[in-house]
Amino acid sequence: MNFGEVLSRAWHIIWKHKVLWIFGIMSGCAGSSGSAPNFQFSYSMDVPPQIELYLEQFPREQIPLVISIAVLVILILVIASIFFGTIGRIGIIRGTLQVEQATTHLTFSELFRGSLPYFWRVFALVLFVGITIFLGLLVIMIPTILVTAITFGLALICLLPLLCLIIPLAWLVEALVELSIVSIVADDLGVIAGLQRAWNIIRNNFGLVILMALILLLGIGLIGGLIIGGPLLLILTPVLTAILTNAQNMFALAAMVSVLCLVVYLPVMLVLNGILRSYVNTAWTLTYLRLTPTLMEGGRSFK
Repeated sequence: MNFGEVLSRAWHIIWKHKVLWIFGIMSGCAGSSGSAPNFQFSYSMDVPPQIELYLEQFPREQIPLVISIAVLVILILVIASIFFGTIGRIGIIRGTLQVEQATTHLTFSELFRGSLPYFWRVFALVLFVGITIFLGLLVIMIPTILVTAITFGLALICLLPLLCLIIPLAWLVEALVELSIVSIVADDLGVIAGLQRAWNIIRNNFGLVILMALILLLGIGLIGGLIIGGPLLLILTPVLTAILTNAQNMFALAAMVSVLCLVVYLPVMLVLNGILRSYVNTAWTLTYLRLTPTLMEGGRSFK
């Protein structure tokens, strides 16, 4: 596989077919990593004082209604982010597959409709991987916590090898998920069959896949993410300065400046992030096609 050809071809595709940027923006709804869901649990029932002051504005009998509406709004936003984030990833893959079959024009409506049949399989794949990772972390952390209770030094000795393995394992899981999603969309496979296809590709082309993962995750994804997110630090500078200098009389003005700058930069950030995500997903799709050339001989149509 020619890495230069894959990377340049990916850029050529997303530059010529800018509709993929829209699906990249949608893909960003699923979160920064996009591979596996984050599981966070909180056992604290303490309510922040700001929320308490806000709730005191309402009569006591209306507080359950306000809380219910807030929970419903959050739930709707979560469901919407999962749906559009998943459809965004599928749309980029389908668009890339169609371009590779000599399609000259991509439309948003066609890609959106064509992505819907794959939603539940891709969602199930991401959920399955996320739950597996969560359970795996539990298996690792519980013995570590027990060892920590016995001796801190021994816990560090146990943790160091695990920490050294976490990063390369994360790259491997990311590659497995990306290739599995492409296999589901490209070859109309189920969740387990898609995982098996992706694992066989990685096993037979381990060095190539890991190198591509390093290029896309570190060389492009991480650096690109830092460049896109960098201006946020400048936007927060007025607020941070007011806090560090204890200038309470300037805090309101600093916060207003930061909010206005954020409103101006937010559309730019969304577009740049959409371009980055569309490029990375397109490159993974091309990687799959280059590593499975015999699968393309059946003359299947992705339209």
